[in-house]
Amino acid sequence: MKLSDFLLPLLSIPGVCAQFQQVTNFGSNPSKAKMYIYTPTNLPPNPAIVVGVHYCTGTGPGYYNGSPYKRLADQKKFIVIYPESPNSGGCWDVSSRATLRRDGGADSNAIANMVRYTINQYKADPKRVYVIGESSGGMMASILAAAYPDLFAAVINYSGVACGCFFTDSVAGWNSNCSGGRMNLTPAQWAKYVYDAYPGYNGVRPRMQLYHGSADTTIAPANYNYSIAQWSTVFGYPATPIQQKANTPESKYTTQIFGDRLTGIYASGVGHGVPVHGDEDMKFFGL
Repeated sequence: MKLSDFLLPLLSIPGVCAQFQQVTNFGSNPSKAKMYIYTPTNLPPNPAIVVGVHYCTGTGPGYYNGSPYKRLADQKKFIVIYPESPNSGGCWDVSSRATLRRDGGADSNAIANMVRYTINQYKADPKRVYVIGESSGGMMASILAAAYPDLFAAVINYSGVACGCFFTDSVAGWNSNCSGGRMNLTPAQWAKYVYDAYPGYNGVRPRMQLYHGSADTTIAPANYNYSIAQWSTVFGYPATPIQQKANTPESKYTTQIFGDRLTGIYASGVGHGVPVHGDEDMKFFGL
C-alpha cells in the first residue's frame, strides 16, 4: 500500500487535516457568488464560524492569504468562510433591492446560505457565527446583520457604510451621495433600512462594532455617524457614547461605547480602509 492511499481518505475527513477549498454545492446561489472555506487541524466539536468578507478587487483566496483569520483559526480552532463577489471589480452587491432583503436571491442571500451549509456540514455552533468585512465587505457585513440577525452573534464593519446607504436599485451600483457623506436621513430613517431587511423580526440582534478613519477620502467619515445613528436607534441606545477610551485599541484610535451591543472605533488620521485588528476582533467575538 502506498502512503498516498492512506493519506487521501484522511484529507476528506473534516478536522483531520487543515484544508482550504472551494465549495460549489452550498445551496441556492442565484448571484453566483463563490464560497471558499478553511478548516484548521484538530477542529473541535461544534466549532465557531467566522465569515471574512473581502473588499472591492478582492477574492476569496486573496483574503485567505492577506487577512489574519487563517492564522487565528489555527490558534483558536474555528472555521473561516471566505465568500467571493461575482461582480465586476470584485465589489459586493450592497445596492440592490434584493440584497437588502432577507432571502432576496442576491449576494447577501448567497453568503447566508454559505453559513447555513457550514453549520449543517460541520455541525458548527449556530450561536457562535461571526462576520467581519472590509470596505465593500464591511457594507455587506452590516446588511447581513440587518437581514440575517438570527444567523450572526456579532458583526464587525471596517470602513463600510450603514445598511441601505448604498442603495441604487441596481446590482453593485455606486452611490456617490453615500460615499461622499451627503445623505440627509434621520436616525429613524436609517433604522428603517434595518427593519425593512427582515420585516417583523423582533428577536436578538448581533453585537455591532464599527471602524472608520477620519482621513477616509473614499468613504467619507460621515458614514461613521450614519452607522452609529442607525444601530444606536435600532438598539435603543443614546446617540452619544456612554463611555470613551482614548488610544484604544492603539494610539490615535478612540473607542466609543454606546451600549453593550454597539461599539464604534474612530481612527484619527487613518484613511481607507482602517487596517484589520485580528486579535481585537477575536476579543470582540469572544473567541
